[in-house]
Amino acid sequence: MGRIRVLVADGHRIFAEALATALAAEPDVEVAAAGSAAGAERALERAAGEGRGFQVMLVDADLGAGAPAHVPAQRRPLGAQTVPAVAAAPPRPPTGPTGDGIALIGRARAVHPELRVIVLAAADDPHRAVRALQAGAGGWVAKESSLGRLMAVIRGVMRDETHLPPSLLTGVVRELTAARRDRTESERLVDSLTPREKQVLRCMVAGLGRQAVADRLYLSPHTVRTHMQNVLGKLGVHSTLAAVALARRAGVGPAEG
Repeated sequence: MGRIRVLVADGHRIFAEALATALAAEPDVEVAAAGSAAGAERALERAAGEGRGFQVMLVDADLGAGAPAHVPAQRRPLGAQTVPAVAAAPPRPPTGPTGDGIALIGRARAVHPELRVIVLAAADDPHRAVRALQAGAGGWVAKESSLGRLMAVIRGVMRDETHLPPSLLTGVVRELTAARRDRTESERLVDSLTPREKQVLRCMVAGLGRQAVADRLYLSPHTVRTHMQNVLGKLGVHSTLAAVALARRAGVGPAEG
């Protein structure tokens, strides 16, 4: 097997460079780094265009969207290992859905479906771990883990294995069970709607107002108002926003057209 091409995506420049240097000392690893989501996406695109796409991306769970801190690819061992691979980096608050590392996973996997992704996290968080898995991640590693542990996970995801720390497993199972329970209950409530009420709900998911729904379904605004009230009542919610959230949990998509 040839070298494993790894991209480190972490906004802490010192951490990213230290980790890249540590990984480059492994005889079967070729590594580069980027310091932002945008930088990581550019690096992935550039490498794919050169026919040397990255196979594994290590992404900071709290990756920001700032300027990239690029570290050129390192392709040969650097001698004795002296830098810990996953040194503790200072924690920082999440940057929101447009900038965090978990959002990057979904975008990167959509463009590069063969890419394996491992999340580097300052702390265990079952809810975010589930989000990462759903986005396509194959592993979750604490930032204070050893180089040996990180390499074991990298080689594991290359075999299409999923790696989670034991301390996270119970919480992840609870999150998945709760999500499935919520989805089942949401599906049951949506199934209680009439076909016309389901049409109205899909229009609500699409963000259409009462008049727009009336025009779409060739109904009077008064009739649409009645249907919307019935939808809210049957779903057990008190606002359009809550009805849309429940509909999305049940897998209801927006009306087309």
